[in-house]
Amino acid sequence: MRKTAPLIIFTISLFFITPACEKDDICPSETNATPLLVITFYDIDDIDNDTKKKVRSLRVVGADNDSVLTTIADQTNLDSIGIPLKIFSESTSFVFINNSTQDDTTEETGNRDTLTFNYQNKEVFISRACGYANKYENLNYQHTDDDDEWIKIIQVANENIENQNASHVKIYH
Repeated sequence: MRKTAPLIIFTISLFFITPACEKDDICPSETNATPLLVITFYDIDDIDNDTKKKVRSLRVVGADNDSVLTTIADQTNLDSIGIPLKIFSESTSFVFINNSTQDDTTEETGNRDTLTFNYQNKEVFISRACGYANKYENLNYQHTDDDDEWIKIIQVANENIENQNASHVKIYH
């Protein structure tokens, strides 16, 4: 009996511990998190065919904090970008700079246009491992007028931002 007592205790302990184990909660990398706002740039001279046109030396800066966005390569030629929207606000403003360069005093010399995107936040539960993600609804914009606008036409292609697989905003320049 003395030899079987430890075996019985071990078996009973194993019986109670095993059901307590569960699969690790790891959020898969392919899970749709909070999407970026996808903007595609088009040629104003070929508006009927929706011909994409790269913006020369594009820089995008947060209007509220003057920091250059890190979700896109700075001062490169791009025809499509993904930019983050604020999740604790219902509007986000950006300065889009065409032909971005800096002179000897590090002063920005490119052509600036300011866009403010307005939207409604919608928090969506993904899973226990992934938590919540934000989706955006009723997207619209305001274009701050200036004397030398390089952005000519703006169209909201999809006012609900649920993923970043397609363009949400078309900008013609």
